[in-house]
Amino acid sequence: MSNIIIQCENISQIFKDGETTIPVLDKINFEITHGENIAIMGASGAGKSTLLQLLGGLDKPTSGKVLIKGTDVSSVSAKRLGLLRNQHLGFVYQFHHLLPEFSALENVMMPLLIAKVNKTVAKQKAIDLLDKVGLSDRVEHRPGQMSGGERQRAAIARALVTNPACMLADEPTGNLDEATATTVMDLMLDLTIQQNNGMIVVTHDKSLANKMSKTYELTGGQLVLQ
Repeated sequence: MSNIIIQCENISQIFKDGETTIPVLDKINFEITHGENIAIMGASGAGKSTLLQLLGGLDKPTSGKVLIKGTDVSSVSAKRLGLLRNQHLGFVYQFHHLLPEFSALENVMMPLLIAKVNKTVAKQKAIDLLDKVGLSDRVEHRPGQMSGGERQRAAIARALVTNPACMLADEPTGNLDEATATTVMDLMLDLTIQQNNGMIVVTHDKSLANKMSKTYELTGGQLVLQ
C-alpha cells in the first residue's frame, strides 16, 4: 500500500479577469507521505491558499491532476469527493469556523456523525481529543464562551477527530498572539506525529515553518524546496 497521501502532477492554475489571464501556479509536482510535516511559505498573493485548496480537493486545477490516496479528484462525483476529504483530510483555517450554536463537543463530533459513526462512539472520541488539546473543562462551552486560542484548539480537535491521513492548515495561528500561536502549533505537530499523519501548513511565520520537516517557498508559480 502506498505511503503517499496527496500527490499532484503538473498542476497549473490560471484565473481570468475579463480578458486578462493571471497565471498563479505553473506545472507544480508535489507529494506528501505519512509522517511528513511540510510548511509552504511565500509572499502575499503568491498562490499559497490556492495551492492548498487544490491539494484538498476544494477546487480543480486548470490543468494537471491531484490524487488523494491514489484517487484523481477530478474523476469522481462531488459526493465521492466529499467522502474522500472527510475520510483522509482534516482542515484548519486562520478563522476557526466553529458553528456558534453548538458546543465544543458537538462541533468536534460533527465530522464523525457526517461519516455515520455511532453517536456514542463519536462522543467518546470527541471527548478524548478535547482532553488532548486541553479543553476538557470547555466541552459544553459554545465558541462565543471561549478565548481565541481555545476556539482554535477546538478547531484542531475537529480536524483530527477522524484521524485524517493529512492535516491541511492555512495560516492556522494568524489570529493568535505569539505565545498562544506557539502552543497551538506545537499541539498540532505533536498530535499529527502521534498519529503518524502528514501535515501541510501555509504560513508566513518563519519560526513556525522552522518546526516542520520540510519548507517550500512558492514563488513565480513554482514550489522551491528551501
